[in-house]
Amino acid sequence: MLRVSTYVAPSRIAGMGLFAAQRIRKGTRIWEFTDGVDWVLTRSELDAFPEPFRSRLGHYAYLDESGGYVLCGDNAKFMNHDEAPNCSDSDPRFTIAMRSIETGEELTCDYREFDLDARILGVSFG
Repeated sequence: MLRVSTYVAPSRIAGMGLFAAQRIRKGTRIWEFTDGVDWVLTRSELDAFPEPFRSRLGHYAYLDESGGYVLCGDNAKFMNHDEAPNCSDSDPRFTIAMRSIETGEELTCDYREFDLDARILGVSFG
């Protein structure tokens, strides 16, 4: 669940993105996995959803180290990949600001830090 004030808007990176609605200091915890808000689904649970819902879930979910598909239950799912991100997900339980982030700046992360598919298959947009 997001721990800072944000908004979703068109992104220069891809489609829509997540933006800071406030100045965020370096080291601030931006997102934290929260039971009841964020979901972890097995492959069979994900496959049980009908189309087109299943494809949308698959687009926004990521594959974690345990083989679960994590779906952020809030707008955190709009955070885009960047080769030089301003956020770190090196701990799978939370996202932190790697530097100070200004109001209106897009929040970005490196998908390869937490998504096995991105690590194995590379990062793709679309």
